[in-house]
Amino acid sequence: VRDQLSATFVLFGTTKKEEGREKIRRININMEQSKLVLESSPQTFLKLTHQPNEILRNPTFNKGTAFSTSERDSLKLRGLLPAQVQTLDAQVNSSLYHLRSFTTPIQKYLYLASLRQRNETLFFRLLMENLEETMPIVYTPTVGEVCQLFDKNWRVAEGMYFTKEDRGRFRSILDNWIHPKVDIIVVTDGSRILGLGDLGANGMGIPIGKLSLYVAAAGFHPARTLPITLDFGTNNKNYLSDPHYMGMKHTRLADDEYNPLVDEFLAAVTDKWPNVLVQFEDFSNEHAFGLLSRHRHNFFCFNDDIQGTGAVITAGIINAVRISNSTLADQKMLFFGAGSAGVGVADAIVDAMVAESNGKISKEEGRKRFWFIDSKGLVTSDRGDKLDAHKIPYARTDNQSKQCKNIEECIDFIQPTALIGLAGVSGGEFTPQIVAKISSYNKRPIIFALSNPTNKSECTAEVAYKNSNGAAIFASGSPFEEVELNGKRYVPSQGNNMYVFPGIGFGAVVGECNRVTDGMLLATARSLADSVTKEELEQGRLYPSLKRIREVSAGIAVAVIEQGVKDGVSKMGNKSREELQKMVKDAQYKAEYVSLTSKF
Repeated sequence: VRDQLSATFVLFGTTKKEEGREKIRRININMEQSKLVLESSPQTFLKLTHQPNEILRNPTFNKGTAFSTSERDSLKLRGLLPAQVQTLDAQVNSSLYHLRSFTTPIQKYLYLASLRQRNETLFFRLLMENLEETMPIVYTPTVGEVCQLFDKNWRVAEGMYFTKEDRGRFRSILDNWIHPKVDIIVVTDGSRILGLGDLGANGMGIPIGKLSLYVAAAGFHPARTLPITLDFGTNNKNYLSDPHYMGMKHTRLADDEYNPLVDEFLAAVTDKWPNVLVQFEDFSNEHAFGLLSRHRHNFFCFNDDIQGTGAVITAGIINAVRISNSTLADQKMLFFGAGSAGVGVADAIVDAMVAESNGKISKEEGRKRFWFIDSKGLVTSDRGDKLDAHKIPYARTDNQSKQCKNIEECIDFIQPTALIGLAGVSGGEFTPQIVAKISSYNKRPIIFALSNPTNKSECTAEVAYKNSNGAAIFASGSPFEEVELNGKRYVPSQGNNMYVFPGIGFGAVVGECNRVTDGMLLATARSLADSVTKEELEQGRLYPSLKRIREVSAGIAVAVIEQGVKDGVSKMGNKSREELQKMVKDAQYKAEYVSLTSKF
């Protein structure tokens, strides 16, 4: 119930598709003696009771100036809108005009957020048709600044928040959510937002932005997505003393309080929505690995920072190896950053390496091709400190007592073929000297500067190309402009998780899976790598154009379903690839207006 809108929404769920019959969505809106009926083909049935003109304040149904003359009469909207009746395409053009009139990314984000909050169909059509332009606004890199200023720019309630004060009531609180059916949840505790650290409840900008991409890039219905923040405190002293901060003003909970609350959350959402997929996002290293390892075999969940990053970077490495005419087993990879993302990437590449070798290389042998640098230097077993559990499998025992303290020493000692940055520290760590040094050991050095946002990136595309004389095979976490060097144009690749998490989630849900397996993640990496065309590879691209993201996500979804069936975690029976492709395409949300007519 939305009291402020005098409206009640009830989602009836999904109809089972019967051969020869269309799925019909009907919305009954009782206005005095009249009844409004929406007839179309999407999968959901909705019922809405409201006062006259409240539909204009409902982002799911609002069409703004696109309401037809007859609709304005039927819905008692006559006189409440400008006279001009616009098409959806005309609205998109007008919205793009306004979007481009703003000069800063945060201004553009706030405009798009306002559009989403009043007209979801227009918002998602604009995103889907202009994803290369809008993705950096609704997600990385702009979302970092959005989170830092979230409490200052808060306008409309979105998503759900849970605190320690809700202990024992998580399940009943979920009943307050406006839509009874949810397919996917993105949840954060705000403890490690991008490379910005602990942002507490302000981290809600991440689940909101991520779910926009689940809709635009894969095809989830926006009414079936739910952003959630577990507000279990913050250790950010600035927020604790800020009168404008809207989150809980206490330090973060200790594990003996924290872990039972996460357990209660997962049990509650699974009881409410038995088939919902939960994606963990931006949890600190101290909890990310533990939560994933403890829950992934008992709940339908995955961690995009660990598993999604692993899949997307593995795909990039597969194509980098193709460009350099070598194999995964030939690589020696030096990671700058030994957190959840870095180790997740290494684990994924090891799985790909083992699979490529057809059993000739074990996981233990694969790990010997990886070296990690953390805040104390090269990660070794004899360094003299207690290593975090996730680092131990990659701790070097063959360092001959040598303890390298910085990147340059490590490069000279290891002579790596690839330098991967995922530290999220201060940015610029891959200096011109570092790039030149790794280039001195390799004809085609692989350099991935993956930390977000842009100011945390280990180097720019220009630094990588210029100081390798154009030889570097480069990818970054944030977007960079093309580089002109010696009369040649270099197109940098962005190894953004957006290439994989929409397809992983959509495939897992459409494929009626109950777990996300390692095999599904490896299938994702291979599908993404194979989606890059020959022409794109010749340009030095490691990832496909974002213009094809829905096609790419659909391909990943099919690969995920196929592997889910093989792994025994999907209820889907054996189907041909053509059948799965059609099923995925039919399930995708399409941002289109439907005709609203009044029946008495």
